[in-house]
Amino acid sequence: MESIAASSVEQRIHKFLLEKFPLARKTKVERETALLEKGILDSLGILDIVSFLESEFSITINDEELVPENFQSLETLSAFIGNKRGKSA
Repeated sequence: MESIAASSVEQRIHKFLLEKFPLARKTKVERETALLEKGILDSLGILDIVSFLESEFSITINDEELVPENFQSLETLSAFIGNKRGKSA
């Protein structure tokens, strides 16, 4: 059950990345694609994705959570959202 919810979160994030970031469309983004290292996400991109995540998943992301580890890949973003939603549930 958890993996179904996680994959849904991942799919929604993936769709947003493809719509918002041209480099995500050029680079085939997989679960483990290094979003920061490949330049798909930069500092402004992180602000965009934070705004999306907060509205899409009804969460609040604190300043101390804005660390590269949370934004490395679709997989880490999905896990981060899962943890946030688990805390708020």
